[in-house]
Amino acid sequence: MAHIILLGDSIFDNLSYVHPEPDVLAQLQELLPAGWKASLRAVDGAVTNHVTRQLADLPADTTHLVLSVGGNDLLRCTWEILRTPVTMSSQVFVLLARVIGGFEPVYRRLVEACLETGLPLVVCTIYNGNFVDQEFQTMAPIAVAIFNDVILRVSREKGLQAIDLRLVCALEEDYANEIEPSAIGGRKIAAAIWRAVSDQEYIHKPGKSAAGL
Repeated sequence: MAHIILLGDSIFDNLSYVHPEPDVLAQLQELLPAGWKASLRAVDGAVTNHVTRQLADLPADTTHLVLSVGGNDLLRCTWEILRTPVTMSSQVFVLLARVIGGFEPVYRRLVEACLETGLPLVVCTIYNGNFVDQEFQTMAPIAVAIFNDVILRVSREKGLQAIDLRLVCALEEDYANEIEPSAIGGRKIAAAIWRAVSDQEYIHKPGKSAAGL
């Protein structure tokens, strides 16, 4: 018996954006073999420092954790940076450095809290979104890459599986709106989760594989 718990934000908690089509949880459950199940703890709108509370009172039969968070942190910070007037382009790098300086310790603490459960953990990067404003869409991947550098470095340091959602949701059809996965994108995310947790080496040696998807 195996039980996957999904932690984080609306990347997993996307039912309200795709109903009546299936959400990520339902699509993951469809992929699981007999004896496996999945449950949702992720909450739409959650930022990184909200997710620790999702670890409270985990089901006793929990065997795997999957974490996808950071996108809402990025959106808040990116809008703030875009509204901040600068006189030199180098000041933008200073603003980004400050943002990452705040995000990284919070994300590290969350990952460490997940690992303290003793359960295998898979983490997801932030995807690029599908913004109508083409100027913003051009800039978004730059900010995303900076946040993802934190996620990927931490996952590498901790020996964790990392799913790069930029590769999973790369088409317009993968999005229900500018930032939420559609049923099509959700199916791809569910498949990526299943590939990660069904890796036999990872299951038997939690925290020892650093391979990404």
